[in-house]
Amino acid sequence: MTAPALDSSHSLDTARATMRETFGYPDFRPGQDEVIAAVLGGRDVLAVMPTGAGKSMCYQLPALVREGLTVVVSPLIALMRDQVAQLRTNGVAAGALNSANDQEENDRVRDALRTGALQLLYISPERLVNNGTAEWLARSGARLLAIDEAHCVSQWGHDFRPEYAALGDVRRRLGDIQTIALTATADIATRGDIAGQLFTQEPTTFVHGFDRPNLYLAMEPRTDRSRQILRFLEKHRGESGIVYCASRKATETLAQTLSDKGVTALAYHAGIESQERSRRQDRFLREDGIVMVATVAFGMGIDKPDVRFVVHAALPKSIEAYYQEIGRAGRDGAPADTLTLYGLEDIRLRRTQIEESNASDEQKRIERQRLDALVSLCEAPQCRRQTLLSYFGESAEPCGHCDLCLGGVTRFDATIEAQKILSAIARTGERFGAEHIVAILVGEESEQVRRHGHHGLKTFGVGKDRPKQAWRSLMRQIYAAGLVQIAIDDHGRWRITERGDAVLRGRERITLRSDVLESGKSGKGTKERRAGAIAESGIAPDDPVLARLKALRMQLAREQEVPAYVIFTDRSLVDMALMRPRDRTELAACHGVGQAKLTRYGDVFLEALREVQA
Repeated sequence: MTAPALDSSHSLDTARATMRETFGYPDFRPGQDEVIAAVLGGRDVLAVMPTGAGKSMCYQLPALVREGLTVVVSPLIALMRDQVAQLRTNGVAAGALNSANDQEENDRVRDALRTGALQLLYISPERLVNNGTAEWLARSGARLLAIDEAHCVSQWGHDFRPEYAALGDVRRRLGDIQTIALTATADIATRGDIAGQLFTQEPTTFVHGFDRPNLYLAMEPRTDRSRQILRFLEKHRGESGIVYCASRKATETLAQTLSDKGVTALAYHAGIESQERSRRQDRFLREDGIVMVATVAFGMGIDKPDVRFVVHAALPKSIEAYYQEIGRAGRDGAPADTLTLYGLEDIRLRRTQIEESNASDEQKRIERQRLDALVSLCEAPQCRRQTLLSYFGESAEPCGHCDLCLGGVTRFDATIEAQKILSAIARTGERFGAEHIVAILVGEESEQVRRHGHHGLKTFGVGKDRPKQAWRSLMRQIYAAGLVQIAIDDHGRWRITERGDAVLRGRERITLRSDVLESGKSGKGTKERRAGAIAESGIAPDDPVLARLKALRMQLAREQEVPAYVIFTDRSLVDMALMRPRDRTELAACHGVGQAKLTRYGDVFLEALREVQA
């Protein structure tokens, strides 16, 4: 939408100059300028911006260029701590109030609030909704309320949190101060709910593109989970990443399997004791090369910019959840990799969870639609990014940067194969699940097949020409195409739809993908993708200059007990390794080198560059 006219004395030029001096960024990222202009103009704002688009800058810069306190609602203590550390490293007066602080730190923050010295205060929604906190902050000069992960406000959102729902009342107790709500994922229903919950009047709303062009998108049928993930991780040795699992037990088992194969892997789920969970999260945030094997309890608000990959070992909850979770990779804008493994059992489980939930009929209907869209993305016949963006209402050309674009898709007239499946379903009375149908097709006399006499059916063994894995893929595809339904409330029985009946009786033909029928097959393009990543960054991951800078960064981070990216991000180090600055003036031209960091770290990094080039 068109940027609103500024009606304050502060200009975007002032904000841009402040950003260059403080953070070392040469200019706004796409979309930041209009959001910042609206905030500086005194507007209430709802901003939907993709992860990595620089949402935090949309409230941090206004906090720096005008007077008054900005209160930032943040969902995780670890996130608050690291963002405050990063701001302080850049010379910004920031603080946080949370239960992890010692008394001395909380006293220091309160003193800064009393004297008006604090520019940004990070606080959890739980603490903010407590009686008296909002009123106290109002007396401390709070001028702007920034709500991160704002989709948590909405029951339509995929991460609804009850304490977020109380933030509308908090805003009123703060004196109806100006508010900016930010999120990376919110469909039309969720955006409407956020606006209604938080604002008394319609906010200025910005919905920027959902595309994350630096992310490589890939999906493949799950055949041997551990082997597939280990093969993927071979391309990412020494890099940080997240592997999402569907259960606590799965995280423990997979983390142990990866560790046994020499991967530095940590399990993370809500069942782990709180202190140990925090310790593991800190290791992931502060060290390079950690693979976090986690449930979705891990990730919201994680601000580590150099996560180089995200793997889903099982189907995500929805397209929104998928988008949010893969968005934790490549926040620094550098190339990052994603892989999703999926199977029929995942789909059945997700449908069961929807039907057995306490949600309203309307919410269940929406969740079914979201799951159907995700299944269609898994079995998409064309560019994955096109399919993903179309869900969010955007059109795009083929991206050339996903498994389907690089590997290509081959299709064939699968009417006969579909008829074989549908005939087996019909001849067994639509009373059985996928594995039983597959056994009939390949002629496997399992105990259940013999017990029901299905080895005598005309369809028994008609699919011997294809392996089980191929028939499973074909069944997923006819499900995605709407030829069958899975009766979730009736033991996962497969039932033929009206369209499926038309195919069965020869009134309609069906075309399906053949490239996913081979067991364990994934798209081509692995070498091309890794080579492209190196070309895009301009430097190889094992470049000796880059390695020396990373080692120095890690040393400083450990000494200061902060995450490595707080010192400098990977993107900054890549710039230094490519540009080889010889003095402070040249170093200041590198990405992310603001005045405070130049003063604090400039000489030691210049010395390291001289040593490695000597």
